[in-house]
Amino acid sequence: MPRWLLPESISDILPSEARRIEELRRRLLDLYRTYGYELVMPPMIEYLDSLLTGSGRDLDLTTFKLIDQLSGRTMGLRADITPQVARIDAHLLDRAGVVRLCYAGHVLHARPAGPLSTREPLQVGAELYGHAGPEADLEVVGMLLQSLRVAGVPRVRIDLGHVGIVRTLIAQLPGVGEDEVFPLLQAKDSPGLARLLSGAPDGPVRRAVLALPGLFGAVPSVLAKARAVLPESSQVTDALAQLERLAAAPQLASGDGLEVGVALDLGDARGYRYHSGAIFAAYVDGLPNAIGRGGRYDNVGAAFGRARPATGFSLELRELAGLLPERPPAPAVRAPWGADPGLADAVRTLRAQGEIVVQVLPGHEHEQQEFECDRELAKQGAAWVVRPLRGDH
Repeated sequence: MPRWLLPESISDILPSEARRIEELRRRLLDLYRTYGYELVMPPMIEYLDSLLTGSGRDLDLTTFKLIDQLSGRTMGLRADITPQVARIDAHLLDRAGVVRLCYAGHVLHARPAGPLSTREPLQVGAELYGHAGPEADLEVVGMLLQSLRVAGVPRVRIDLGHVGIVRTLIAQLPGVGEDEVFPLLQAKDSPGLARLLSGAPDGPVRRAVLALPGLFGAVPSVLAKARAVLPESSQVTDALAQLERLAAAPQLASGDGLEVGVALDLGDARGYRYHSGAIFAAYVDGLPNAIGRGGRYDNVGAAFGRARPATGFSLELRELAGLLPERPPAPAVRAPWGADPGLADAVRTLRAQGEIVVQVLPGHEHEQQEFECDRELAKQGAAWVVRPLRGDH
């Protein structure tokens, strides 16, 4: 095998793609700052018992593990940044009241999420701690949509769900556990779900769980059907009311060039150990999987000794940047190489003004590069001036 081959589902990012990703990353982090979110940079690697503490254990199968040669303890390469941010809020910042944090960085997966997925996603996201009300959920959903507007996405579908509905129903089925039901719901495996529940008492709760995979689609119709088939309980009633308010919120309305569609998926069981309430996923044209996910995860902070209301979202930045149209090469100024102090001053001044100045090394005058040199720095008399690049160059 050639030494330069990379592992499966791992790839290099070449100049034009890297430029799109980095420019979008900067725009998104600047956007989050306008909302009052502070940037944090958690480490790529931690001790495994910290990295997978509490609800983070959902990530166990996707986390690369290795032994620390200094301590002898098992370490893990992060598969998700959100648990790390929760640890920072709980232990390092330890602030009272609302805390808003954002981040951007690579994560590593031991196995890809899908056939075409990378094992080294680039996550960007935001988390809000300290407020249990719906206002926090609306803020982060609104930021997710604004992120897609910044990226120039024309259309998005937001799927809303609520982990509390499924959890409430399963708690009423004796002999049936979440670890058995949730994966079948996530796969919308109705036959498998029926086989699993074949021994459960026939009644409203069993019938409701069997109906969950079909409770997906337009908000009014799903709500009407859910209220007809789900057994009455305060938890289910409250969850449906939360989803109805969230779906109707102005933050989820179309606008600013982004067409927004909203649907409900009451059988969505993603992250059932991790999430605690309303969850959402964003789907865009051209990608089979969700470009962004988020929701409420109030239980995560308790594992770090400080229970806090929490909600947030993350986006897969590389896939999002891949939706952007290819941009023409950036214009640049070509300059000769030389020891003339005036030349050095002119180059320094242009770069301070934000210009790209490419100094051509001797013998490399006609080589291809990412930048489009449409001007040149040339000496006229005693001065160095910028002039249009002649066609014969």
